[in-house]
Amino acid sequence: MYGGVPLKERVKNSITTSEYIVKKGETLYSIAWRANSDVRQIAQLNKISSPYRIFPGQKLFLTEKTFKKATEDSKNKPSTKKSSKGSSTANKKSNKKVLATTKKQAYGKNVTDGKVYQKSIPEKTEFSQKIHRWQWPVKGKIIDYFSNQAQGNKGIDIAGRRGTNIKAAADGKVVYAGDALRGYGKLIIIKHNDDYLSAYAHNDKLLVKEQQVVKGGKVIAKMGDTDSVKVMLHFEIRFRGKSINPLKYLPKK
Repeated sequence: MYGGVPLKERVKNSITTSEYIVKKGETLYSIAWRANSDVRQIAQLNKISSPYRIFPGQKLFLTEKTFKKATEDSKNKPSTKKSSKGSSTANKKSNKKVLATTKKQAYGKNVTDGKVYQKSIPEKTEFSQKIHRWQWPVKGKIIDYFSNQAQGNKGIDIAGRRGTNIKAAADGKVVYAGDALRGYGKLIIIKHNDDYLSAYAHNDKLLVKEQQVVKGGKVIAKMGDTDSVKVMLHFEIRFRGKSINPLKYLPKK
């Protein structure tokens, strides 16, 4: 059990496939979270530039192997010859221009006044970007601790009363606020920098919206029991997409 949530619910929430079709209400950050992957890696594979906008029905590659296979399949696909002759050179150039523009738009490039601007996607930095100060999102008794085991708790669970203020653990931007992730209830994910994310689950009420910039200590939600059998906060910190023990970062009580 994790926060009172059955194991099967956690398994359903995880993405283990190499490809994924975006559903309504999801962001690239929430998908990367479920896939235990770095959002920048998925963005690079799919040529999606910041701020990583996606849409329902969009197909995403989640692994480099799948991306390479799709690229090879595309190269090896036989080309079809046009049966009609006599097309003017001007029409051919026009069609090529439209096709090129369409492809560039599909691959995350911005088209303005006929000019194409490719936004560069930041590569992973060799050294981690430090957080100036972490703080506890809520005061209370820890009822379940972090575990490195495959089916273990990927954060800590803190007990409390319904309606208790939940605060941002550090400065950052809200990159997900919703209830589309099974097993997390009403969830908030905050991006602190290119390396660190934090998550706050099972809330009764969300007080911030996606893309909102927040300061550490700002009240972002009210404690609840959505997708849980008890009132509590499930809190996680992830470093480059991987779960880490929050107690190594939070101040000692």
